Amino acid sequence: MSIIKTCNMKYSYDRDRIVLKDLSAEFDVGKIYAILGPSGCGKTTLLSLLGGLDSPSDGKVLFLGEDIEKKGLAWHRQNNVAFIFQSYNLIDYMTPVENVALTSKLQPLPILERLGLTKEEAKRNVLKLSGGQQQRVAIARALASDASVILADEPTGNLDEDTAVEITNILKECAHQMNKCVIIVTHSNDLAKQADVVLRLKKGELIAEK
Repeated sequence: MSIIKTCNMKYSYDRDRIVLKDLSAEFDVGKIYAILGPSGCGKTTLLSLLGGLDSPSDGKVLFLGEDIEKKGLAWHRQNNVAFIFQSYNLIDYMTPVENVALTSKLQPLPILERLGLTKEEAKRNVLKLSGGQQQRVAIARALASDASVILADEPTGNLDEDTAVEITNILKECAHQMNKCVIIVTHSNDLAKQADVVLRLKKGELIAEK
């Protein structure tokens, strides 16, 4: 079932710098998507548009068939999608437990422990954690959300190999067992191999890889 789609979507910074051109794509629940492409090709921009952080220059983003701008981009961000940012975007004066509690009614500690944080680490200020630990908090926050779509920007980029494999398996579980739509921007070929659908963004167009 298609939950989020783009219709003839375009994005440009100016007339001379077109990032996305006439892009139409559909994303289904129950699947994990990997979007590949060179740095600067517009992968993060595409993720931002799907998540309602920005508006396309032309065309639409639809969620369950409705233009996300109809109810408002803020409503879309709050109710339909959960982000895993490459830059973490944690509330820096809070602990991991407090950060996760902002997005979910679930108990934060079990989710954080599953992602490798100890009880002690979960109660520290996030700025006292390593980059890899902060990334795990960002992932925990998204996993705890009720959102149907998870948008992840390089979710394993700051993690060691073993943890990256574990995180990838958890994201697959979100798609296959929790029936979420998981869309990942990544440079990792190993992560892409685990995806149900691999897409490559090239010269403003999104192409499915065989």
